[in-house]
Amino acid sequence: MIERYIRDVPDFPKPGILFKDITPLLQDGPAFAHCIDQLLALVPPSSYDVICGIESRGFLFGAPLALRAGKGFVPIRKPGKLPYKSVSQSYDLEYGTDRIEIHVDAVAKGQRVLIVDDVLATGGTMGAAVKLVRQVGGTVAGTCFLMELLFLNGRQRLSDVAVHSLVKY
Repeated sequence: MIERYIRDVPDFPKPGILFKDITPLLQDGPAFAHCIDQLLALVPPSSYDVICGIESRGFLFGAPLALRAGKGFVPIRKPGKLPYKSVSQSYDLEYGTDRIEIHVDAVAKGQRVLIVDDVLATGGTMGAAVKLVRQVGGTVAGTCFLMELLFLNGRQRLSDVAVHSLVKY
């Protein structure tokens, strides 16, 4: 059901990339609610204490998922967006490089963290998020994605953490 709300946009953000656009899913309230319910079912809330979402589309799924699970939400942001002391991690993506940050006190030592994003592609973004959570003392309980692009082998980069995804391409 969810797949019919994800449209392909060729040559975005640059030629040769086939972008998976989730805005139709977000625009449909019942479909979006169903998606959050399905994500909640992928990973039992008893297995984690808090959810981290990666800017920006990880916020769209991580925050409502945290709310439904009765858990706190921690943002992992792009550089310069967090107001308090933070640590950062650089990473490569399929079409460039970037960096993400987390507050130094965002996760308590030993706290079990589920990290959420919209798509698993090469695994660069999530790999950096895993390093950040560990750097501030958290334990990564798993990762969760709306969709996974199998042909980019991102799961291999995350071989030491559980990977859960709803839709696989």
